[in-house]
Amino acid sequence: MDPKSFENNCLPLLPLPLKITPRMLRSMDFSDDDAGLMLRYRDGDAAAFAALYAHYKGPLYRYLLRHVRSACAAADLFQEVWSHLIATRARYEPRAKFATFLFHIAHNCAIDFFRRDLNLRRALPVHESESSLLEAEVPEHQRPDRVAEFAEQQSALLAAVAALPQEQREAFLLREETGLNIEEIARITDVPIETAKSRLRYAVRKLQCSLRPMQEPEAPRLRTYA
Repeated sequence: MDPKSFENNCLPLLPLPLKITPRMLRSMDFSDDDAGLMLRYRDGDAAAFAALYAHYKGPLYRYLLRHVRSACAAADLFQEVWSHLIATRARYEPRAKFATFLFHIAHNCAIDFFRRDLNLRRALPVHESESSLLEAEVPEHQRPDRVAEFAEQQSALLAAVAALPQEQREAFLLREETGLNIEEIARITDVPIETAKSRLRYAVRKLQCSLRPMQEPEAPRLRTYA
């Protein structure tokens, strides 16, 4: 299948990850080989795009979902990010890791969303929006009120992440969902390295305070950042 027919067939209906479970956020290993895949796609290799999409759809959707705290908005932004990547592929140059390139697009799309929908975001109470987020993520038999203590801990973590200020939440999600380092997070969010480091440090401190009543051997453990 040629690249244009591939895009025409898949772009309007890019599938979201089928199952997003309420688990402890974990990072993924993103290889620089992905930049090579993007160069191949830029030059017309549709299979290279399929490989990139398969690798990044999960962490990208989780980042958007937990950042904007709306399953509907996350789905729209998910499509928007990939649409932008496809539309601008001819100008792609590997000046950084592909993950940095992709999540910089996602960051800009999220910023545009917050600017468009400030009133909506303020109207959604944290607990209400987090409840609907979990409903969208989890099958009926895995809902936090149907499972044991571990799921309750995961629910508490997601709620604590949702309650963080926007900039701190994004820094934490970029680190935990993608494994990107501080320099890459700073580049994605267009801030100095010290600012990115400070946002991540404050985010972790606030999460630790929020989860302190649950800090038992099985509770989620958060890394600290100097």
